[in-house]
Amino acid sequence: MAKNTYGLDLGSYEIKVYDKKHEIIWTEKTVIAVKDKRDIFAVGDDAYLMHEKTPPSIEVLFPMKEGVISEFTNMQFLLQNLLKGEKQFAHGSEYVVAVPTDVTEVQKKAFFDLVVHSTARAKEVNIVERAIADAIGLNIDARNTKGTFIVNFGADTTELSVLAGGGMIFNRLLPIGGRNYDQAIITLIKNSHDFLIGSHTAEALRRRFEVFKADSDVAFMVAGRDLITGVPAQKAISINLVRAAVRDPLMECLDAIRSLIDRTPPEVRKAVRTNGIFLTGGVAGSAGLDAYIEKNIGIKTRAAKNPQLCAVSGLKKIIMSRELRQLAFSMLDERYRWMR
Repeated sequence: MAKNTYGLDLGSYEIKVYDKKHEIIWTEKTVIAVKDKRDIFAVGDDAYLMHEKTPPSIEVLFPMKEGVISEFTNMQFLLQNLLKGEKQFAHGSEYVVAVPTDVTEVQKKAFFDLVVHSTARAKEVNIVERAIADAIGLNIDARNTKGTFIVNFGADTTELSVLAGGGMIFNRLLPIGGRNYDQAIITLIKNSHDFLIGSHTAEALRRRFEVFKADSDVAFMVAGRDLITGVPAQKAISINLVRAAVRDPLMECLDAIRSLIDRTPPEVRKAVRTNGIFLTGGVAGSAGLDAYIEKNIGIKTRAAKNPQLCAVSGLKKIIMSRELRQLAFSMLDERYRWMR
């Protein structure tokens, strides 16, 4: 019998973990700090606090990019160091891991291998497509829905999924996420004000401003560097500037949503229009985003109550239900024999 069961949602920005034994969900940033290119200096939240604040000898790395593992060794170091911390996993446990849908089978297997070959010494590892986990977390009957559209706004990607009849009808992974919005904010402030801010400040602006609500003239003072004088300074940044910065990447997402709806079979599309569009992922928590999408797409849109934890909440329900467990599968199954 397994010592414990864990649900893992490994995001580009943050790892979300469900611990069945202790009935808790905890999170940790998907970041690692390396000193002199060989020594682990910090991991998780501690490493994230060092981002853009380190000396040349220390490099802060994000081992996941666009929803998949881009630096397998560093991701292993990150996971293994988290295992050694206060929240360490029990050896010989079972794992259910959420993976992006619109990626190759080899990229999916990388998530499987990451846990199998970690110091966790897993007894069993199963994976489930993130859109399915999101649907379960939203209390949607993923196996019987006639048509559900889920948009997961993540840190590096936006995943669009149409579910019907117990499976995935369409899925598309866009390389647009919270970091793209933050970079757009940094670039526009730099070009319009000759003022440079960091990614932490850009993220804070995006989160503090209700950029998707009605226009206003509110502004916030932020710290940065004046590019003309070269010295640190503070400057007032208006909500309209932030709104203008995020508009282009958001419009790409809206165009992709429209395209996927147009490609959806008529009966499923009818059900989607009835059921509406559901938003999950960290960016989905932005105030007014659901109303903004509903206005532009013309379909009722709702954000999950805790959108950043929706997938891991779905993993929790899958772990707790013998019936829902059938939605998860092992990459040791016969259909993946060629990958062993």
